[in-house]
Amino acid sequence: MTHSRTLPWITTSPHAPYFQTGTGASWTPVGQNDAITWPDLEGLFRRRDLASVEGYLANLAAHGVTCLRLMMEYAQGRYRYFERPAGTFNPVLVRLWDDLFGLCERYGLRVLLTPFDTFWMWKKWRSHPYNKANGGPCRSRRELLTCPETRAFIRRRLLFATERWGGSGALFAWDLWNELHPAYGGGDPGCFAGLIQDLSETVRRREEELYGRSHPQTVSIFGPLLLEHPGAEEPILSHPALDFHSLHLYEEGTIDHPRNTVDAALAVGRLMREALEKVPADRPFLDSEHGPIHTFKDHRRTLPEAFDDEYFRHIQWAHLASGGAGGGMRWPNRHPHQLTPGMREAQKALAGFLPLIDWTRFRRRSLSQELEIEGSGCVGFACGDAAQAVVWVLRTDRLDRKGRVRRDAEPISVTLKIPGLAAGRYRVTPWDTVDGKCLGCFEVSHPGGGPLSLLLPPLRTDLALAVRALSC
Repeated sequence: MTHSRTLPWITTSPHAPYFQTGTGASWTPVGQNDAITWPDLEGLFRRRDLASVEGYLANLAAHGVTCLRLMMEYAQGRYRYFERPAGTFNPVLVRLWDDLFGLCERYGLRVLLTPFDTFWMWKKWRSHPYNKANGGPCRSRRELLTCPETRAFIRRRLLFATERWGGSGALFAWDLWNELHPAYGGGDPGCFAGLIQDLSETVRRREEELYGRSHPQTVSIFGPLLLEHPGAEEPILSHPALDFHSLHLYEEGTIDHPRNTVDAALAVGRLMREALEKVPADRPFLDSEHGPIHTFKDHRRTLPEAFDDEYFRHIQWAHLASGGAGGGMRWPNRHPHQLTPGMREAQKALAGFLPLIDWTRFRRRSLSQELEIEGSGCVGFACGDAAQAVVWVLRTDRLDRKGRVRRDAEPISVTLKIPGLAAGRYRVTPWDTVDGKCLGCFEVSHPGGGPLSLLLPPLRTDLALAVRALSC
């Protein structure tokens, strides 16, 4: 398959834990999880409605979305198996992905691609083509990560995708395995490191043979699982073969079943801080799945739209300001599986903020605990280096009965003290996270030798800040 040569590849930045294009421009993953069976992409199947899919992708691009996380096989139903039977690539699905990559190239969108939908693979194992009972290589789903015959099939799938779509700039990166789980390895997470090494080498070697370079690589895991299996942490968050790291931030209660829109943001800030302490300092980190999964899947309830929009917006700003690359990647967990118009506007507002920071030179460290706030009733999330900082301040003292921050609350006066910035002159840009606009940038001089002190505009709900040295 031929690909557009006009869409640059994405790489990790050589001087900062973020991403850039092959031409050296900052690039940030702004997007969410999607699936080929969900309403916005279902028209790809058998080319039933390519026009609607194109319209959807055009709308994403217009709202600042840069990236979709997608599973090559979404196995909830039998008609989306990528191999059927095992070892034979489904021509209908291959053409679907040809079409999707072509459309993404047209609209400048990238794909974070993972080869298997492991949730439905586990749930629907009886009918999956890899099941030995169906002519596949694996006698039990509990051996998927350790069975040598199955590993050969996994490598073959990744190599097929590498050879067919790996030349495309629309491929952002490989999520080599979605939600690694000890259950797939007989209950032992000790198999994770070897699997990562094997799959990483397989893909990287072939890409370098074909294209002279390779796309970034990561793996993912259901974040709360690390509490049960601490031995799984090291390969997920620091394996030397990986280029960046990711978790699925589904903390119990605060994120997976939210009662208000503030606790989820606080949880994301804390979880990001904990992760960044373990991830190598020069590698990007991001949440590649989050959302109200317990509310949706177990309680069978879709969050009210206004509440969900605010919950979504708070999580993405907590993620970015805490040192994450982008705003995190929501799993819709709505009926139907679509992000709301309000969430699209939130993504657009975040995308508008991004050019205020030079991410290719931003060697951030977490500052949320070191940030000083003079003014009660709010909390801050921050990251920075000697020349730049990103801060998000959130009111926590005025929630309505539905768990949302009250927009009619009396504004409060807040002064921030941001540590770690070198002496110099800085441009400060306060940013409205709802309307996506600057609230009047200004310049300040900082003598150094202590934190930079800033008086914020009157704070009613929340506010983001970009702080950047004029010399940067």
